[in-house]
Amino acid sequence: QLQLVESGGGLVQPGGSLRLSCAASRSTLDYYGIAWFRQAPGKEREGVSCINSSGGITNYADSVKGRFTISRDNDKNTVHLQMSSLKPEDTAVYYCAADPWGVCGTTWYDGSDYNSWGQGTQVTVSS
Repeated sequence: QLQLVESGGGLVQPGGSLRLSCAASRSTLDYYGIAWFRQAPGKEREGVSCINSSGGITNYADSVKGRFTISRDNDKNTVHLQMSSLKPEDTAVYYCAADPWGVCGTTWYDGSDYNSWGQGTQVTVSS
């Protein structure tokens, strides 16, 4: 299993932007599919986006399409989630997770494909 560390969360006003990062300590992310999930208080965990190991396949939840962009930089062993036009309903703890098969498949959003999870980073969208 990987040790994943998220960073980049914080407080931002509606309409603002944040870039989250997911890094692995002492391991390479090159062969893993990486997904972002989020969980708001009192709500179920929600799949936000995923990217496969090559970066050639990405998926997004309908709620973030057109506003969020996932990317990976294998040279820096990092996956980013660029979030723009943020809304109060984007407020949640954001987690990255790793799929050892390297895919971003049709069931990417249900969480069962991932064997490594980070501790999460808080994103708060509020004026």
